[in-house]
Amino acid sequence: MSWKKFGLPLFVASAVMIPLGVTAPASASVSAEATAGHTSKRVVGYYTQWSGYDRNFLVSDLIKNGTAAKLTNLNYAFGFLDEAGKCVSSDPWADYQRPFTAEQSVSGKADEAGQPLAGNLNQLKQLKAKYPKLRVSISLGGWTGSKYFSNAALTKKSRAAHVKSCLDMWIKGDLPGAPAGAAAGVFDGIDLDWEWPASEGNAGNVVRPEDKQNFTALVREYRKQLNKLSWNTHRRHNLTAFLPADPVQIDKGFEVRKVFRDLTFATTQGYDYHGSWDPITNQQSAIDGPAGDPSTSEFSSQVTIDAYLQRGAPRSQLVMGVPFYSRGWTGVGPTNNGLFQPATGAAPATYEDGYEDYRLLKPQLSKFQVHRDNKAGFAWLYDGNTFWTWDDPIEMKRKARYISDRHLSGAMIWSLDGDTSDGQLITALYSGLR
Repeated sequence: MSWKKFGLPLFVASAVMIPLGVTAPASASVSAEATAGHTSKRVVGYYTQWSGYDRNFLVSDLIKNGTAAKLTNLNYAFGFLDEAGKCVSSDPWADYQRPFTAEQSVSGKADEAGQPLAGNLNQLKQLKAKYPKLRVSISLGGWTGSKYFSNAALTKKSRAAHVKSCLDMWIKGDLPGAPAGAAAGVFDGIDLDWEWPASEGNAGNVVRPEDKQNFTALVREYRKQLNKLSWNTHRRHNLTAFLPADPVQIDKGFEVRKVFRDLTFATTQGYDYHGSWDPITNQQSAIDGPAGDPSTSEFSSQVTIDAYLQRGAPRSQLVMGVPFYSRGWTGVGPTNNGLFQPATGAAPATYEDGYEDYRLLKPQLSKFQVHRDNKAGFAWLYDGNTFWTWDDPIEMKRKARYISDRHLSGAMIWSLDGDTSDGQLITALYSGLR
């Protein structure tokens, strides 16, 4: 399969704490953060910058569908880097300029002309006022935003300048064209989503062999500057990272044991194991490798989690990713109910062929037959021609049990805009975590 696609889904138009004190263990923050409801697990969700466009999924919808009350952490995706490695907004209008009406806003009050902060960031600030235990981080990079991470991490000087620019912009809230500190208090931390150090990601990304060691040094620089900022402001700041599923990419790009010393926690890719870039159908988020899989290498959550644990990641800091979307193929023959069969291409979909939100696929369920592999832990839909991977509430509960049974830190969701208006997936996931 092509690992070029092995990353977070990106912008549909073009198509994741150490408490104050350097010496405190990062795992000490678990009980402080993961206090929502019945579970002691972290529940981390990505809210995408672009979900307010075609999807019309606003920050206020996180309240309406019951998601906000179940999250411990929200990652806002994505901030980008320029060629020099400095932090920039990839969409200022969505981030901090767009005005919201009273009906759209979290507070129920319309934005006013000339106010210091608008856009999604102001909505997140309002969300935090309603849910003060919720921790919000800016996620940097992503599939199309990781081009210049290697430049930022290259030298001691470039790392220091990069981190300072990102903390100035996103943590201190000094946004271009806005009053100083306009976005202060929106973000509680930084989420690094470099896809991928020393490995090919999106076409055109800068990749260097020394990215592996430089990523460790970059994380160290973030921890150093965040700790200094925390002491000065008396506010603790999170530092997290989104990490790949492929053990080959792990070994090429990450000094796992060293990196986790400075991270609050890290989230693992628990999806995109297969997709329409593959010529045959397969699972995209199985817990274990299924029997009969023709792939030359097994990709599964079990493989990924074991890889990180074997390389020194603490269970208390390891968060497993789950998808709120499906991957699909068309032109699929009926053998084996469509599983492991040749396809003619990506299944037609709403925003991107081969990719469909759960909330949009569920109303079409009557057209399909649901199939489950209860041993490997995955499901799929098939109608005689079209094949979709299928993560529904049953599979969310299965993943939650796996996370709990393995004593992992929690679950991470890509992405929150894929759920239904009554929060079926988040409810099932949350209820299964122990």
